[in-house]
Amino acid sequence: MASPALRGLGRLAIAAALSLCLSGARAEETTNVMIDNFTFEPAQLTVRVGTTVTWKNRDDIPHTIVSAGKFRSKTLDTDDSYSFTFTAAGDYKYFCSLHPHMTGTVKVE
Repeated sequence: MASPALRGLGRLAIAAALSLCLSGARAEETTNVMIDNFTFEPAQLTVRVGTTVTWKNRDDIPHTIVSAGKFRSKTLDTDDSYSFTFTAAGDYKYFCSLHPHMTGTVKVE
């Protein structure tokens, strides 16, 4: 049977190891895309898995954000926003369904 001092040292080592593991975890990141003058700014974005992208409509007319089969916002009026968290790597092309010439891409690494 280990002495109380040895057991305490073992607990301290376990706590230190857990602390090191947890400190390696990163907080969720957030990135913004502005909609203004019929454009997405930035139109091309590279983020890490786990990042939340928020689109904010600064135009005075409605817009949407649609990535076929991946995500779809409601119609966003002026100052409305839509957020999506990217949980898998890949290239996500999106567009405004009301103005299809408006396009963008989020590359998730």
